[in-house]
Amino acid sequence: MIKKICKGIDRFQDWFGYLTAMLIFPLTAVIIYEVIMRYVFNKPTTWGFEVTTYVYGIHFMLGLGYTLMYNGHVRVDVLVKLLSHRKQVIISLLCHLILLLPVFAMLSYATFDYAWISVQRLEKSWTSWAPPLYPFKLLMALGFLMFFIQGVSNFLKEVQALRDGDG
Repeated sequence: MIKKICKGIDRFQDWFGYLTAMLIFPLTAVIIYEVIMRYVFNKPTTWGFEVTTYVYGIHFMLGLGYTLMYNGHVRVDVLVKLLSHRKQVIISLLCHLILLLPVFAMLSYATFDYAWISVQRLEKSWTSWAPPLYPFKLLMALGFLMFFIQGVSNFLKEVQALRDGDG
């Protein structure tokens, strides 16, 4: 049962990560457009910099869970690597249980609350372009939630590894 849950989470995370990676195309298009408008026509846009900031921020936030699934986040595990595989899994389990899961559960809750307030106010940016901010805040909250869900999957896989004697 645990393996099915983890496989489902990982499959969804892989698909979601692929979709998130596609954000690089509109991001690149906006940057190229802004550079051409600014340096070729001497007519910079009022929105180019802001769009690149938001799209890159969402690209970063929505990629958190995908990066966790592939162990792509920076880790300082110099001393842990000296331990047996079983002890490494136990330390990882404890880190998930004490740090990762509680912190990202709270971050997910807090950012959804933060985003919901933004939705209720139909919050807009204070710049001259003034795009709505609530979609970006909702996507930021989704990024934290996807990271948390992947943390649950990784935790369950480590529990299963200990049970199966792989850890």
